[in-house]
Amino acid sequence: MNSILRFFIITTIHLFIYSLSINAQQAPKREFRGAWIQCVNGQYLGKSPAELRQMLSGQLDVLRSAGINAILFQVRAEGDALYRSHYEPWSRYLMGQQGKAPDDGWDPLEWMVSECHKRGMECHAWINPYRAKTAGTTVLDVNHAASRFPDRVFRYGDLLIFNPALAANRDYTCMIIEDIITRYDVDGIHMDDYFYPYPVAGQTIPDQQNFSQDPRGFSNIDDWRRDNVNLLIKDIHTLVRKVRPWVKFGISPFGIYHNNPEGVNSREGSATSGLQNYDDLYADIVEWVNRGWVDYIIPQIYWNVGTKAADYKILCDWWNDYCGERPLYIGQDVERTVKEADPQNPATHQMPLKYAIQRSEPRVQGSCQWYAAAVVNNPGNYRTLLQQQYHRYPSLQPLMPWIDSKAPKKVRKLSIDFKSGDGTYGSGKIYLSWSEPKAKKELDRAIQYVVYQFAPGEKVDISSDDASHIVAITSEPRYQLQGDLHGYSFVVTALDRLHNESKGVKVHL
Repeated sequence: MNSILRFFIITTIHLFIYSLSINAQQAPKREFRGAWIQCVNGQYLGKSPAELRQMLSGQLDVLRSAGINAILFQVRAEGDALYRSHYEPWSRYLMGQQGKAPDDGWDPLEWMVSECHKRGMECHAWINPYRAKTAGTTVLDVNHAASRFPDRVFRYGDLLIFNPALAANRDYTCMIIEDIITRYDVDGIHMDDYFYPYPVAGQTIPDQQNFSQDPRGFSNIDDWRRDNVNLLIKDIHTLVRKVRPWVKFGISPFGIYHNNPEGVNSREGSATSGLQNYDDLYADIVEWVNRGWVDYIIPQIYWNVGTKAADYKILCDWWNDYCGERPLYIGQDVERTVKEADPQNPATHQMPLKYAIQRSEPRVQGSCQWYAAAVVNNPGNYRTLLQQQYHRYPSLQPLMPWIDSKAPKKVRKLSIDFKSGDGTYGSGKIYLSWSEPKAKKELDRAIQYVVYQFAPGEKVDISSDDASHIVAITSEPRYQLQGDLHGYSFVVTALDRLHNESKGVKVHL
């Protein structure tokens, strides 16, 4: 073989591999695509339960059209509940008064789980473990834990905080979580960045006596506080794995783990100069990931590229390099992203730049939008870009083999079903239909199905990381075909709760 021919062959192979990688980057087959629905912004206040359901249904429909596949739904903001709790009062963020139930008996979490699952979305129950009262809450219900156990909380500015030093508070939080995961079919338990309170000038955390009474071998109160939080995270992980093994436990920390005073990214910290999880919130995220106590993390990298104190790319690089041993998703600030131009392309905002950075990081497996209503409002065509470009094709959830790696069995009895007319092609609606595979255990049960579509002459292959052949991920054992698809081939696979995917079954039209 002469050198010119060899060069041509090698170049062709490299271009082919490059094109596959670019296509996978543009249409990844597995990607977490979440959105936070919060209560603390007051979006529920002044509305009846019926009006709230209408508002949230509309949000979910729009989010689904934008390719969102997971909702992180805030259900415990301050020792309260946006669900029918046996232990805590109804949230004031729901009906305007703590302890007041919805007039028609509505259970928002039960409803949200059902509505998400109908739309093929995961639903993660988002709780705050330590905040007992926010600044705007003036009256606590008599059934609130801070009213019943005032010795378990401390005041910090305008807040009341469940003291992280107390084993009773760890046990109480675990009890709340166990109640949620046993009574509601949630896909995850989620916590954000509120651990020890954000520092306030002139305020001191009043736990010196707790430290003196039970230092547990620590000589430094900061290390002791971090261990207090570690104990809770470990307890929650152990509880969830024991009670509902398929439920994911995830955390969305503040975007900076630790600042490196050397001004470069390293294992010690990032080239940033802002508030820190490790030093200020006593949250050792890296420890939790390395210990396997969390199933995913979503650092809130809400700053833009070029922000001096906390640059988006610097932080994406740091989390990818030093905290990527569990699925890593990027927390995106919708409104901040569209308010500032790309430094290299002033004609556009920063969304294209941020997604190019995010999808170039090998350990980043998705993103989460802060916040859901902002996506719906579509500033700077943010939602339009998700729908038409970044989420153009459906995606499966990232794998979590430490929980379960066994795929479900194949679907049964896949067929093409002519639903009307004389039974010939083009006479009416045409469906793919199949039967659920058999399963003996909950973790092996099929809960969704993936439908792949291939044009005449295309190679039928579902093994790549390219999602461009996926036309639907559905919980129903059928799918209506759209358009003139004569000569097309279809493959259907089954997904279990952890989105392990079965082998495919093929049919030709």
